[in-house]
Amino acid sequence: MERRRPRGRPTYGVPADGGGGAADGDLVVHDDELVKMGNTAYELRQKFGTDSDFARPSTFTASIDLFNDGLDMGSALTELQDAWNTQTATLKEACAHISNHFDFTRAQHSKDEVYINTGMRNAGGDLMSVSKINDYINQLRRTISD
Repeated sequence: MERRRPRGRPTYGVPADGGGGAADGDLVVHDDELVKMGNTAYELRQKFGTDSDFARPSTFTASIDLFNDGLDMGSALTELQDAWNTQTATLKEACAHISNHFDFTRAQHSKDEVYINTGMRNAGGDLMSVSKINDYINQLRRTISD
């Protein structure tokens, strides 16, 4: 994914020359990059969901045993496990949100492309070619400059 920033506007982490992008500030994203990033977020969610739950049963057993032995550490360990579970759920939800967002972005971009390709029609309802649209734009520019 390339970020093309407008000139005269500071963007931290982007080189002064715009990082190879154009001066118009457009964001350019390629479909294959969206797929990779979405898949990475999904895989992270799945792997983290499994790996983060690995110690849950033994932690729960240890907290109960400590509590039953009269040690305050048992209830503290239970609180720690609850906090861990909450943070884990938050991270998994964020990964799912990111993955879903990339899927939505790809689908919406495809719909936009279809609309752009089929939506440019003249007053008679006929599909306009790109060259005809360009002719109208050039005519408009000449009218404005006169």
